[in-house]
Amino acid sequence: MTRPHVLLEGAGAPPLLLLHGTGGDEHDLLPLREHLAPDAPVLSPRGTVLENGMPRFFRRHAEGVLDEDDLRVRVDELAEFVTATAPEHAGSWWAVGFSNGANAASALLLRHPDLLAGAVLLAAMVPFAEPPAADLTGKRVAVSNGRRDPLVPAAQTGVLVAQLRERGAEVVEFPHDGGHGLDAGVLPGLRAFVAGRT
Repeated sequence: MTRPHVLLEGAGAPPLLLLHGTGGDEHDLLPLREHLAPDAPVLSPRGTVLENGMPRFFRRHAEGVLDEDDLRVRVDELAEFVTATAPEHAGSWWAVGFSNGANAASALLLRHPDLLAGAVLLAAMVPFAEPPAADLTGKRVAVSNGRRDPLVPAAQTGVLVAQLRERGAEVVEFPHDGGHGLDAGVLPGLRAFVAGRT
């Protein structure tokens, strides 16, 4: 399988799988490497679905209404791509996703838990109304959503956190007072979490 992507080697840890938001590409989240795990290996693929010309990782029926059937297919394809592109990091990846990419990251964690060690979910929604019964024991997940996010109300963030914890994941929330975006103020905490210092 091929798709546009950036693959960076590094001696740091953990390896980062960067998943952009709607309209982004494989370069969008590369600056997060410096904030989360400098010098870590990076794989940053581009989503293969286009919505009005904007790359995404899966389709949606409307804003805030995910196409779960397409999500399953696309996440399985993504898992195959990641495994084929950098098999040496299987099981140790941290999926770092924003918005559409965060939803793909949590879906990847739920459908292919053996591929990931953890995830950083930024502006994330609930990917599946009825998520699979995955065993996420030992997986570490950071969720950073805005308290004023018009797309992801606090109740939905709570559902996502609960679904992951019910499956054994260690989940820590890093909320911020903004909307549907990434707040730079949470980055030091996320870096410490990814490094295992919190």
